[in-house]
Amino acid sequence: MERARVVVLGVDGYLGWATALHLSAAGHDVIGIDSLVRRRWDRECGTRSLLPIRSMPERVKLWQRLTGRRIEWRHMDMCDARAVTELVSEVQPQALVHFAEQRSAPFSMIDLPHAALTQVNNLVGTLNLLFALRDHAPNAHLIKLGTMGEYGTPNIDIEEGFIVITHNGRQDRLPFPMQPGSFYHLSKLHDSHNIQFACRIWGLRATDLHQGVVYGSRTDEVVMHPGLATRFDYDAIWGTVLNRFCIQAAVGLPLTVYGKGGQTRGFLDIRDTVACVRLALENPASQGEYRVFNQFTEQFSVKNLADKVRQARAAHGLKTSIVHLPNPRVEREEHYYNAKHQKLLDLGLQPHYLGETLIESIVATVEKHAARVDPVELEQPNVDWRHGGTPGWSGVPTPASETQPVAVLSRAPKRRRPSPAPDPVRLDA
Repeated sequence: MERARVVVLGVDGYLGWATALHLSAAGHDVIGIDSLVRRRWDRECGTRSLLPIRSMPERVKLWQRLTGRRIEWRHMDMCDARAVTELVSEVQPQALVHFAEQRSAPFSMIDLPHAALTQVNNLVGTLNLLFALRDHAPNAHLIKLGTMGEYGTPNIDIEEGFIVITHNGRQDRLPFPMQPGSFYHLSKLHDSHNIQFACRIWGLRATDLHQGVVYGSRTDEVVMHPGLATRFDYDAIWGTVLNRFCIQAAVGLPLTVYGKGGQTRGFLDIRDTVACVRLALENPASQGEYRVFNQFTEQFSVKNLADKVRQARAAHGLKTSIVHLPNPRVEREEHYYNAKHQKLLDLGLQPHYLGETLIESIVATVEKHAARVDPVELEQPNVDWRHGGTPGWSGVPTPASETQPVAVLSRAPKRRRPSPAPDPVRLDA
C-alpha cells in the first residue's frame, strides 16, 4: 500500500502507542489523538503502569529524533462532536485506527457511574466518528478495535463475525449471536452494531478487529529506546492475565487463578496486534463493507497459562505455586471454545507463539522494574460482578475491621501500599 494519512485514536494507550510507532515506521503519516483520560483513571484507581511512560509530547519528540519520522500529536476528546468533525474534515484521512475507548471490564462493573461512563464514552465517541466520516470522509477506512469478548462462550464454533443459518427451510448469512460478559463488552457489541449499520446505510467501509487478550510490551519500535515504552498493566482492573502471572512469578508470589481456571480465550503477542492492524490498513475493506477479523493467534485456558508460567520458571530452577481464588466474574469456568481466526493469516500474518523463552523475556522485563511493583495490586480481585467494587477498589487502604478477605494467599503481601519508586523525569539516550 502507498503511504497513507492515518489517524490513531487513543494513541496514549497500551496498544495505541505501539501501533502508532509501527505504522510510522512502515512509512505512513500518523496523527495521534488522545484525551489522556487513561492517566486520570490511573490516579482514580490507585494504579500505574509497571513501565514508566513519558508524556505524549516527549514520546513523539523522541521518536522523531531517533527515526526522523514525525507523529503529529493532538489532545482531543472523542466525545467532543465538534472537535471530531473538525479533525476529520481537516485531515481527510485515508484510514482511522480506533482504540479510543474505556477498555476494562472490571472498571465497567464497579458501580453505576462507571458502567454509564464506559457506555457513554465508548458509544458516543464512535457515533461522533461515524457521523464525521459520513459528512466529510466517506471513503476513509475505519479500523475499529473490538473484542472476542463480544461472542461469549457459545457451545458451537465461533465464526468471524457472521454465520450462515438455515431455519425452516430458508438460509441467510447473519451476524454471529453474541453473549457479552460485562458492561464494557456490551459497549463494544453496541459499537459493532452501530458501525455495521453505518456501513449498510451510508456506504462507509470498516474492519472490526475482534481481538483476544494481549500480552507483552515489546515491539520492534518500542525497544529502540526506554523512552518509547508503552504501558504494562498488571493490576486487577487494567492488567491482562498473562502479564499479571509474569509479575507474580517474578516477585515470588503465587499465580492467582480465578475459579477452576477452565475459562478459555484467544491470546496474542503485542507484536501481532500491531501487525494485524497494519495488514487491515494495507488490505482495506471495500466501500460499504463491514467485515470482522478475529484477532488472536492461540487459545489457552487460564489454568494452561498458569502452568506455562510455572514450567518456564521451573526450567530455571525456580518454584512457582498456583492458587485458585473464588471467581469474581459471572462466567462459565469449564466450557467448549473453538474460534476461527483464518482471515488475518490469509493476509500474511506471521504469528509469534507463546513459549518458555517469551515468558522469560516478559519476566525479565518485570525484574528490571521490580521496584515499581505494587504488591497491593497483586492481592485479591477488587471488583465483583455481582456486588461491584470492594471497599479498597480504588487502591486506598481500608482498615482490616472493614474488610472480609475472599481467600488467603500463601506469602501474600501485607495490605500496605509502599512508597512508589519515582517516575524518572528524563530518560537520556
